[in-house]
Amino acid sequence: MDLAPEQLQYLTLTEIVKESVTIPKSARKTFSFITLALIFPLSFAILAHSLFTHPLLKQIEAQSSSNPKLHQEWTRLLFFQFCYLIFLFAFSLLSTAAVVFTVASVYTSKPVSFTSTISAIPPVFKRLFITFLWVSVLMIVYDIAFIASLVALIIAVDTHNLLLFLIALIAIITLFLVVHVYITALWHLASVVSVLEPVYGIAAMRKSKELLKGKTQMAAMLVFGYLSICGAIGGVFGSFVVHGGENYGVFLRIVVGGFLVGVLVIVNLIGLLVQSVFYYVCKSYHHQGIDKSALYDHLGGYLGEYVPLKSSVQMESMEI
Repeated sequence: MDLAPEQLQYLTLTEIVKESVTIPKSARKTFSFITLALIFPLSFAILAHSLFTHPLLKQIEAQSSSNPKLHQEWTRLLFFQFCYLIFLFAFSLLSTAAVVFTVASVYTSKPVSFTSTISAIPPVFKRLFITFLWVSVLMIVYDIAFIASLVALIIAVDTHNLLLFLIALIAIITLFLVVHVYITALWHLASVVSVLEPVYGIAAMRKSKELLKGKTQMAAMLVFGYLSICGAIGGVFGSFVVHGGENYGVFLRIVVGGFLVGVLVIVNLIGLLVQSVFYYVCKSYHHQGIDKSALYDHLGGYLGEYVPLKSSVQMESMEI
């Protein structure tokens, strides 16, 4: 990133995306390896897992409850889903750690390679894992609250009054959709904080909440846009590739499936780059600009070159 720290706070949403897209040019080989080794498997798994679960679900639906093979089919399905979630979780954190570390290295003009990035991942992964656990707890509370609200709505509102019921249902879904987007933005920003600052877990979430103040609307638009694009890709893949066997040939489905995986790889890479740049934008907005030399030393700590992280340099002190 060639922009001065004090310029970052003035970036618009479109400019943040444009700035993010240009970052890989500064370390083409490193980002290419990260994309092939981490982001591609992640994107492929996200789309392709339905190709395996769909046949299992069809077999389960076709069997009667008294069939002894039904238990085996459910066991296979649950085991596959468990392995998929572990894979998804691991590669999601690995991709986040790799991209955030590499972007920070480019930002501080620190020499970076795929080898150095991989070497830095183990300590970063631990911090991201702890942050992820706290976010998971928050999401569980959110899901329980959402289900409880729906149950309360069904009990409290007379379902014969269809109009009132629909209005209340739309209001609840809208409210919880807004909360879901906010929690997702909180999680993504907390992930970057966990890598670049000496805090993680619930402390990183608090820091993320502070940084989002004044930029919540922009964060919501970025997250909603990302989730919408991913949802659209998943929907097309499901209808065309997974469920389109009777209408489309195998070759055409493979071509379309490969194309959609490629698009999702690009979307995921840009999404990780955007969340990294957005962190610097929030820091600049709150006049908490990072001292590049301190960040440089902090990144070196992940490579066994540890120098204690100095306090952030306030933006006011950088201005002449």
